[in-house]
Amino acid sequence: MDKRFLSILGAIIIIFIGIFLFSQHSSSGSNKNSSSNAQPTSNVQGQGSKNVTLIEYGDFQCPICEEFYLPMKQVAADNSQDIYFQFRNLPLTSLHPNAFSAARAAQAAALQGKFWQMHDKLYDNQSQWASSSNPLTFFKTYAQEIGLNTAKFSSDYSSSGVNDTINADLAAFAKTGQPEATPTFFLDGKPLNNTDFIDTQTGTISVDKFNQAIDKEIAAKNK
Repeated sequence: MDKRFLSILGAIIIIFIGIFLFSQHSSSGSNKNSSSNAQPTSNVQGQGSKNVTLIEYGDFQCPICEEFYLPMKQVAADNSQDIYFQFRNLPLTSLHPNAFSAARAAQAAALQGKFWQMHDKLYDNQSQWASSSNPLTFFKTYAQEIGLNTAKFSSDYSSSGVNDTINADLAAFAKTGQPEATPTFFLDGKPLNNTDFIDTQTGTISVDKFNQAIDKEIAAKNK
């Protein structure tokens, strides 16, 4: 065998090893291994008297989602009587390696009726756990702080049921046909353009503009 042939053969072997490692990383990082019939999450707050629903598909490690977090909390509070505000998981693991783990923490908390408390903890403390090599240590602390049964939390966190539920959210989002980006909002099933809710003078997210869009939807629905 000449050196040129050996070089080509070596390059081919390296390429196949790279493909294998990439596929292994994608599989373990995203946890998209569910074949169950799990239903999407039902993390909902609000009374919904006007039968209008605002859904956010979010990623707990996404810095833009963190920017939207407090404004959306205010929007949900302002409209708590009129609408349902729902959060579904869209962990973009190729960008945010701890995002799926954070979604697990939130859904494990949901099984004890405290999704929104964990939701807030994750965003309030995003800078703590986002770059951690073991974010679960932080999540267990948050679980204790919000009064969860920590043994049950740990068990649910690692369960296939929680994994499958998050994957059901991902599958539900895929059916919308929207590009994967977080946060993505739907008002009664219609996608919203995030840039429409930026105050052009301050560059901040406008609660007022969200409230105006909700009022418009309510008016249209109740003509």
